[in-house]
Amino acid sequence: MLDYGLNEMQIQMVALARKIAREKIVPVRAELDEKEEFPWDVLKVLADAGLFGIYIPEEYGGMGLGNFDNNLVVEELSKYCIGISVSFAASGLGAYPILLFGSHEQKLKYLPDIAAGKKIAAFGLTESAAGSDAGSIRTTAKKDGDYFILNGVKQWITNGGEAETYSVVAKTDPSKGPRGASAFILEKGQPGFTFGKKEKKLGIRASATRELVFEDCKVSKDMMLGKEGMGFMVAMKTFDQTRTGIAAQAVGLATGALNESIKYAYERVTFGKAIISHQAVQHMLANMATEIEAARALTYQASRYCDAGAKDMSKYSSMAKLYASDVCMRVTTDAVQIFGGYGYMREYPVEKMMRDAKILQIYEGTNQIQRSVIGQYLVKEAAGHKID
Repeated sequence: MLDYGLNEMQIQMVALARKIAREKIVPVRAELDEKEEFPWDVLKVLADAGLFGIYIPEEYGGMGLGNFDNNLVVEELSKYCIGISVSFAASGLGAYPILLFGSHEQKLKYLPDIAAGKKIAAFGLTESAAGSDAGSIRTTAKKDGDYFILNGVKQWITNGGEAETYSVVAKTDPSKGPRGASAFILEKGQPGFTFGKKEKKLGIRASATRELVFEDCKVSKDMMLGKEGMGFMVAMKTFDQTRTGIAAQAVGLATGALNESIKYAYERVTFGKAIISHQAVQHMLANMATEIEAARALTYQASRYCDAGAKDMSKYSSMAKLYASDVCMRVTTDAVQIFGGYGYMREYPVEKMMRDAKILQIYEGTNQIQRSVIGQYLVKEAAGHKID
């Protein structure tokens, strides 16, 4: 890959993630996928290595680094299994609302345990009728003195049931539409907060996906993130940071699929020579490698852009997520094609990689939604005469 000017610490973090992945993920990824088993043992190793706190400030127990640094680790883990890497990364999705909008007291209470990997987090926004259309959520939070009473169901929540800490968005004033939503911190085990069944999925089967069920769940007003009515902003600002993490997953997974394809193409012999000698296969591999490097360059720069706090980070975060996940779907599909009939069999890793890849075009806003976000920015720029 190109030289992206990584510093010594970043190089060491990537090397550590690679070592853990090869030693702890590769031997168990197929079994965890088959059994749909949450990867607690691997997450504990990542926690012991200090990798959960990369993006969390030092005063709250983290390393005080950024989005880009965390995404380097996510990318490396994703080369080997995104069912496991998303379980790691989704804790950041749940933590970012606290990091971005939490009070000092809230950060002190929750972030150190998340940074240490003692507790993992999750983010509750999606509902059956409100996925990419986040403004249509129906979960309510009615004020009752010093508390809010939550009722409703969140759907398809990554780390649901496994996480201890949840950032949840609910309507405090349904009459105001998106401006009537607020965000809260909830804890596993508090009265009125339970979980639905674990979903059976096409891919990322090691990852846990469940409903969050709220039945007269009493939440102190002190657990609100930001001010009342800021829930939609909490969600969108969180996604600005974490969508580059989806792009990193995509770059990593696609790279893993390319690596497996090259190895297989050297080993597989047809018509008396290794299939990597055939021009048709070389061209497929060349396209895969070129698109991956383009996706990586965009992902890295968008991640750095987010760390710089750029005003239009939403545009570039969406671009990275959109492009990298589309590339990943093409690359993993081509990987299966290069393997031929073997690629369709579960004993070879590219079958799982192709199944896993599809979710990247769906979660944290479908790629159609990403195009709408980007398009809206282009319209605003045109209207403001910012086109050179």
